[in-house]
Amino acid sequence: MGLREFFKPRQDKFLQSLIAQAEITLAGMAALELYMKKRSDRHAAAVIQAEKDADEVRRILIDDLNRTFVTPIDREDIFALSRAIDDVMDYAYSTVEEMQILEVEPNDFLRRIVSLLHDAANEIHLAMLRLKENPGVASEHASRAKALENRVERVYREAVADLFSGPDDVHHIMEMLKLREIYRHLSNCADRGDAAANVIHDIVVKMT
Repeated sequence: MGLREFFKPRQDKFLQSLIAQAEITLAGMAALELYMKKRSDRHAAAVIQAEKDADEVRRILIDDLNRTFVTPIDREDIFALSRAIDDVMDYAYSTVEEMQILEVEPNDFLRRIVSLLHDAANEIHLAMLRLKENPGVASEHASRAKALENRVERVYREAVADLFSGPDDVHHIMEMLKLREIYRHLSNCADRGDAAANVIHDIVVKMT
């Protein structure tokens, strides 16, 4: 058995872990989109569980990374991609958590942003599925994820502008402060998705 074949099983497990992370994140974003359509404990619990599941997969990946000498992708890229995908799920979790604590009801801006984030998570998941056999296609999915991040930022700025256009009474100011915090979580979520897409592009360049 050659060195290449000896390390093949070890190589595959990192990609499988990254795919698993992306898949759980996609499911978590789908649950978040449902939560934005109808705020309920059931949908919130699905987001929270996805965040826990994603953390567990990342813990296993990091443990494997620390115990493996040769990796199929630069270990820095594996770590950065795993962290970025994990951060996407973390911000989805913090969004639900704060909406529950602050008793914020979903609005059209939140629904639009989360729909775009769900689409971006799908593109990242597809990129991970295609990365090994079709890196060029993976790069295309990463580019689509980045384009969706740009759309999120446009809706985010529109949403913030709308906050400041309301009345200047105490009730509106309180709502404005709550919503702005939620909007920021989702903007940060989009930023981390963009970071994941950038790492995928870097990996593809090194592979081709």
